[in-house]
Amino acid sequence: MAAYDFNFLLATDSYKITHYKQYPPDINKVYSYFECRRRKGDRFKEVVFFGLQYLLKKYISGQVVTEEKIQQAKLIYQLHFKQSVFDEEGWRRILEKHDGRLPIRIKAIPEGKIIPRGNVLFTVENTDPEFYWLTNYIETMLVQMWYPITVATISWEFKKILAKYLKATSGSLDGLEYKLHDFGYRGVSSQESAALGGAAHLVNFCSTDTVAGLLMAQQYYSCSMAGFSIPAAEHSTIISWGRNREKEAFEYLLEQFPSGPISIVSDSYDIFKACKHIWGDKLKERVMERKEGSTVVIRPDSGDPQETVIEVLRILEESFGSSLNSVGYKLLPSCIRIIQGDGIDIHSIEEILKKLKDEGWSAENLVFGCGSALLQKINRDTLNCAFKCSYVETKGKGMDVYKQPVTDPSKGSKRGRLSLSRNSLGFIETVERGNGKPEEDMLVTVFENGTIVHEYSLEEVRKNARLWEEDLAQLQHNEDALNGDALHDERIMNGVH
Repeated sequence: MAAYDFNFLLATDSYKITHYKQYPPDINKVYSYFECRRRKGDRFKEVVFFGLQYLLKKYISGQVVTEEKIQQAKLIYQLHFKQSVFDEEGWRRILEKHDGRLPIRIKAIPEGKIIPRGNVLFTVENTDPEFYWLTNYIETMLVQMWYPITVATISWEFKKILAKYLKATSGSLDGLEYKLHDFGYRGVSSQESAALGGAAHLVNFCSTDTVAGLLMAQQYYSCSMAGFSIPAAEHSTIISWGRNREKEAFEYLLEQFPSGPISIVSDSYDIFKACKHIWGDKLKERVMERKEGSTVVIRPDSGDPQETVIEVLRILEESFGSSLNSVGYKLLPSCIRIIQGDGIDIHSIEEILKKLKDEGWSAENLVFGCGSALLQKINRDTLNCAFKCSYVETKGKGMDVYKQPVTDPSKGSKRGRLSLSRNSLGFIETVERGNGKPEEDMLVTVFENGTIVHEYSLEEVRKNARLWEEDLAQLQHNEDALNGDALHDERIMNGVH
């Protein structure tokens, strides 16, 4: 076996190697769950569930235990611990009894579902009493679900903000799925991060430059093409013409791409002069004569985003004019638009859109790009992701278990077997202690005994995460309630979707 081959036996925290010796004698089942804990003052009230299917397909399904991998793990752990603590016989029993397939059952909410924080998202349990220790052995890998869940959630938060201002300043949500472009490929830690984060963004939008995300959506979520881009300039393709030939650089790009939209970075020297004297004067006719749909998208890439966008709009309006849309907000001619990709995060995008609205401009005039704030400036604590044991069986007798640290009540865990359902008010809630009704449970068995038993296409995932007009009205209602409804936080915590 090559040194770089993935070995599931080595895909866990070191201390878990010794846990098979630590559980009570005669234990035969360990049942655990994953959630994004709820805490007072959370910025994100809901989470978008995504990425489990990828993890299961790539790392956990099929035969993951072989004699060769057992021997590799035995050697590694002997050297690592300087003593013999590896359960060689336990892993060999999995190989013999289950052909190296994991006797584990995982139930999860459908991918793309939007669930209030503090609820169970998936559960894990052993299906063979002999391998009770497997449930939490797999925790390390499963908790890495924090990453695609967090990216999908942040992308969803962007979508809500964009939807709010697009609806207010245009009267519709047309084009919403192209309003946030993923610029994050170069800003992440690895190719896998780019793929998983890029695909998570594509749950909510269809606009990306992160090719790795497209390939993941294709391979693991049955989507032939999940996102789209357009020809675009970077600074090297502009400054290679020299400072005195910026106009020639722009003109050449228009010639090279005579049809279809094109994005041209225009701040290599002076964005305002470029917009006024080159785009708004020397190349104005060239821009306006382009075919319908062949929009020139101006990209500022420096300065204060709010001030820069407003000033660029003002300059372009002077040259190209503007009109009022159906709800009374200004709109540049369709031949020219703006993309702002510098300094964009959850906070700045709302500040920009609010300023545009206040200045009478429609959100239709621009799109946004986001890089590290979308795919990289996050961690497991962004959504407080946790995996905890809530139920065990010893000699077939069940017991609800939990943690309740006196120093931090927010770290208290759930008890017993869990299910997820809507309560009498229609809000989603976790039912503990095995009291849920199976027919009402939103958790679906997706993995059992080494086999993926339920799959989702990206189309299905997107449908689950779709932002409908009625959702936008509810979101606005919730936002308004924040100013005076003392029960608002509790209601949102208990679920809107």
